[in-house]
Amino acid sequence: MVRARKPCIALLAVLPAAAFAQHASPAQSELPAVVVTATRQPEDALLVPAAIDAIDARDMHRAQPGNDLSESLQRIPGVVARDRGNQAQDLQISIRGFGARATFGVRGVRLYTDGIPATMPDGQGQVSHFALDSADRVEVLRGPFSALYGNASGGVIELFGAPPPAIPEFRAGLVAGSAGMWRGSLGWRGPLDAQGRHGLVFDASRFETDGERAHDAARRSIVQASAKGRIGAATRYTLQFGTLDLDAQDPQGLTAAEVAADRDAASPNALTFDTRKTVRQRQAGARFEHDLGDTRQLVLTAYAGTRQTTQMLAVPVAAQAAPTSSGGAVDLDRGYGGIDLRWRWSTQWFARPFSLIAGIQRDVSDEARRGYENFAGDTLGVRGALRRDERDRVEGNDQYLQASWQPAERWRIDVGARHSLVRFTTRDHYIAPGNPDDSGALGYARTLPVAGVLFRATPWLSAYANAGSGFETPTFAELAYRGDGGSGLNDALRPARSRNLEAGLRARRGDFAWSIAVFASRTRDELVVASNSGGRSVYANAGSSRRRGLELSASRALAPRWHLEGDYTYLDARYLDDPPCATPPCTPALAGRRIPGLSRHAGWGELRFSPDADTDLILDGQASGRVWADDANSAAAPGYARFDLGVERRFRTGALRWRGYARIDNLFDRRIIGSVIVNEANGRWFEPAPGRGWSVGLALEAPLR
Repeated sequence: MVRARKPCIALLAVLPAAAFAQHASPAQSELPAVVVTATRQPEDALLVPAAIDAIDARDMHRAQPGNDLSESLQRIPGVVARDRGNQAQDLQISIRGFGARATFGVRGVRLYTDGIPATMPDGQGQVSHFALDSADRVEVLRGPFSALYGNASGGVIELFGAPPPAIPEFRAGLVAGSAGMWRGSLGWRGPLDAQGRHGLVFDASRFETDGERAHDAARRSIVQASAKGRIGAATRYTLQFGTLDLDAQDPQGLTAAEVAADRDAASPNALTFDTRKTVRQRQAGARFEHDLGDTRQLVLTAYAGTRQTTQMLAVPVAAQAAPTSSGGAVDLDRGYGGIDLRWRWSTQWFARPFSLIAGIQRDVSDEARRGYENFAGDTLGVRGALRRDERDRVEGNDQYLQASWQPAERWRIDVGARHSLVRFTTRDHYIAPGNPDDSGALGYARTLPVAGVLFRATPWLSAYANAGSGFETPTFAELAYRGDGGSGLNDALRPARSRNLEAGLRARRGDFAWSIAVFASRTRDELVVASNSGGRSVYANAGSSRRRGLELSASRALAPRWHLEGDYTYLDARYLDDPPCATPPCTPALAGRRIPGLSRHAGWGELRFSPDADTDLILDGQASGRVWADDANSAAAPGYARFDLGVERRFRTGALRWRGYARIDNLFDRRIIGSVIVNEANGRWFEPAPGRGWSVGLALEAPLR
């Protein structure tokens, strides 16, 4: 067990809340909290000392299908969201280089929907269930203040649902495109009572595709319902329920030779074993905000859900002969839930606005994990004999505190800390000759301080700087195998610990908005792959690594009918020294090598021409530098530039509101590697992006009175 450190008493001591009570006044000036909810209006970003950006629903759906977040997150510098072209593996998301090592799902970045975590306590999350049809906006927090969200928070992405409108309305949409893609959606939103105190937003969608590559078909259904309203004058609530049903084939990655021969092919083993994935997820959550007078507020968030996953892997039959093999078919049944209780106080200190947030959070994930052979006799790609049966539990217990003070009209100071304790427990129910009892427990703890300052130079220009610490525990999958080949959890694996700095300028004046940020992170014990064979990935700690870079973004109307928007990211991410190694297998020499899965240069731009208020013609451009595929920097996906062209028209027929669009992606049919599978054991690093493709769509909004 890794012992917990004592909380950062020195930092918390500068926040003597009881002493401020006597200075409180009935009328308070409330400071926006440095959480993702800070940017409900574009101008709000000028008020907080952190890099926070928002994408509203209009930009998320303008002249594009709205199938996933990769279409819109490119609007934010420092954020990479790669569509693998593989629904079985979810998006590949990283923020300022954190999360790049994920071979499936999302790691190192915290995910939320209306305050409900989509990231488990061990730091692994998914965005496949995000209901974009119900979204009002997506917000992204980058930099040191992400640490206030705890474990694995190299950045934070939160989706906020749209509020119910005052007038009921029916919504429907249909999108179709190349590779047999189509998506249909239906929705209803409006008040539930005559007074408009309670409202409902309901959306359901169905997505299907034959896939751009062989063995790449997928079906996905999402249902999302959200009720919002007031109970009396002091309490506001949000109730949420969502489902995800996913069935997807997995074409896997390709070697460089396979890409050159046929970039639309699946790997040979994907066809041999019929690799595929099925997910069934159900989740419910509730959030209550209760005002305790004019200056205090309690916020309670609770959630619970289940996620059943079955997956057929391509582990060779011979590799499963070892007694310790977990097989090649996964059956995972997860139940999860959590609660967050937050208290907020807005007052004055020395006659200046001051606010304090204190809270506790508990998250739990219980998993029944079974592994089976992926063959029965001579038949491959079917569930065979049981090879793994265990019960895994992860618990996260956190306490956090944040204070904001405006000591002068143009200045703001924020300090905070979060103490996180993450416990792992596994109970092995599959014990056989050569496969001993793997039961065990581990714990990791850390106190994460953060501080920032903002100066409002003018009403339209702000400068800020902040610093903080972060940490990322291994996930259960990364703890599963030991480097010495013994049984039990990999207790030699330590959490990655980082120190982060950021400084920036943000401006918004009329129709011209821009921002610039510089950042630097130093990480000790970066989590890396030490060996990968036979379906077993053994992880180890690198010595130290560095991420530093520059982010630029700008948006401006060039003329009454022309609008230009774009961003650029420079990221230098590399290992600084070799990891220590007492006994093999040892991680390869890393000093000076670049962290894989990341590009040094990335940019995005959009030129929009609007001949009238209801028509947009859009040219998008995206560019990326070379991306290394492994820690040894022995293989890389080349850099690329691509362009997309779209047109959207909005019109009315009576009371009905219509939106139609047409789009061509990868206009010049560039041969692009969309993403890489970091440290893939067989050299199948590459996941090709689609060539030229098209899509068209029509959406309807119909007021019901």
